[in-house]
Amino acid sequence: MDIDTLIEILSDYREEFGGDAEVRLMTQQSWPFENGICGLTSGRELNDTDDDDDEDVADEQIVYIVEGGQLGYGSKRAWETCRDC
Repeated sequence: MDIDTLIEILSDYREEFGGDAEVRLMTQQSWPFENGICGLTSGRELNDTDDDDDEDVADEQIVYIVEGGQLGYGSKRAWETCRDC
């Protein structure tokens, strides 16, 4: 998914639910979990750090949604109903 598609889908949800609606990350389709979102980073930001204990990423023009803590079990229906899967 590219940034423009993500922004478009989020804008549709903002119109439907308002800007205060919480955003979570659903992971692991076979055994789903709901996770909070810690924040965002990019390949460029990852590669610009001085941490030699970790590998650089191949593409600096990728934006990563960074998973926060697990909030509970999710629903397999998320993959059936998601937009732009």
